[in-house]
Amino acid sequence: MSDVSTLDIKVDRVEQSKFKPYESDNLLMGKNFTDHMLVCDYTNGAWQTPVIMPYGNMEMSPALAALHYGQAIFEGVKAYRQPDGSVAIFRPEANWKRMNVSAKRMDMPEIPEEIFIGGLQRLLQIDSQWIPGFPETSLYIRPFMFSTDAFIGVKTSDTYRFCIILSPAGRYYAKPVNIYVQDEFIRAAPGGIGFTKAAGNYGASMYPTHSVKEKGFDQILWTDAIHHKYVQEIGTMNVFFIVDGKALTPDLESGTILAGVTRDSIITLLKENNIPVEERPISIDELVSAYREGKLQEAFGSGTAASMSYIQSLTYQDETLQLKDVSEWTISPKIKAQLDDIRYGRVADTHNWRFIV
Repeated sequence: MSDVSTLDIKVDRVEQSKFKPYESDNLLMGKNFTDHMLVCDYTNGAWQTPVIMPYGNMEMSPALAALHYGQAIFEGVKAYRQPDGSVAIFRPEANWKRMNVSAKRMDMPEIPEEIFIGGLQRLLQIDSQWIPGFPETSLYIRPFMFSTDAFIGVKTSDTYRFCIILSPAGRYYAKPVNIYVQDEFIRAAPGGIGFTKAAGNYGASMYPTHSVKEKGFDQILWTDAIHHKYVQEIGTMNVFFIVDGKALTPDLESGTILAGVTRDSIITLLKENNIPVEERPISIDELVSAYREGKLQEAFGSGTAASMSYIQSLTYQDETLQLKDVSEWTISPKIKAQLDDIRYGRVADTHNWRFIV
């Protein structure tokens, strides 16, 4: 990572912080936000000086291009309180690179490293008191960018706004989740934008997800657009299956699922624990067969917000694949513990994944 300490940045602090000491770890991500946010505009073909300002509403034109044509992307990062009280961000350079992959596909300007990483570092230094210290808590970081032309017409915008906001977070899922395997609606198709963190990917998922939640499920496991057979990702997570001692996860070749930072970290840890990892197409029929043969041992989702979330059951058409109680699992809990130890600074960072603020 290059030096980001020389970033020219304007700071406008709040007169009085609204922070109150945390009384519990019951922190709902995305509901409460810290005192400040970072804003940086792209105009006249260049990024302007970033500004850290009090968190608050932004004025915008009703003709804002992002509202009409969907040029909007985002990322998810987390910062963790370390044992000595310091703060570490988990792999922010990977999120910066991935955001620029999204930007390129959506025909938006790439964000310089010094603005993404340097701005994030300075913002966290100012709002560091907001980072909770309870187990399994963190500060969720939401960088996002949207087009800002005030123009009604289908064209690439000439102006953009990049922002970073912060939200204290507890566990995304409080218990193992029950998943519905979707074989009617689709999330993404080859050649589309499934590999990006574009707002439209999530907007299109709202109705199918709402429908399955009404049936008592927590989330959807999407299948491919052509055959409705090959699993892709869960609405908020990448997905892994432990089958007969091997870890299976959908590959990235078709461009329909997100290249998760947590996914990549877990693959690294699995291999270090001598767990064979197969990144390849995985059909739902293969998983059903493995379940019937007693070989589907564990399943979990992975993501920045969700971390590692255990899957208790998968329901496909009329069959429910009910996995053993998590207390009987051996691989997933071990990997989760190792990942948490790295994030929270309880072990040496041999992978250079922690960025100290």
